[in-house]
Amino acid sequence: MSESVASGGPGISVASAFAGMRSVTPVRFRAGCPDCRGAFELTASALRLAIGASSSTTFYSFTCPDCGAAVRKPAGERIVELLTGGGVRTLRLHTP
Repeated sequence: MSESVASGGPGISVASAFAGMRSVTPVRFRAGCPDCRGAFELTASALRLAIGASSSTTFYSFTCPDCGAAVRKPAGERIVELLTGGGVRTLRLHTP
């Protein structure tokens, strides 16, 4: 890779290329608790995604901020795509 491409172009440093950027707002996901029926938004750090070999072993989980219940919900392909794209930590489950 040439120096001009790596640095953002002739005469442009990486630092100056990012100088005008503002902080990025964290992605928030809407969720609901089946126990207390609470509805809320969670950041990616509050969610965990487990991807298994089948749809029955692929799910996301979180702790309800209202009642403290551990919540586990199934995650189809679209949910997996949204959560991984939003920075949710992912665990791949392997079968023996």
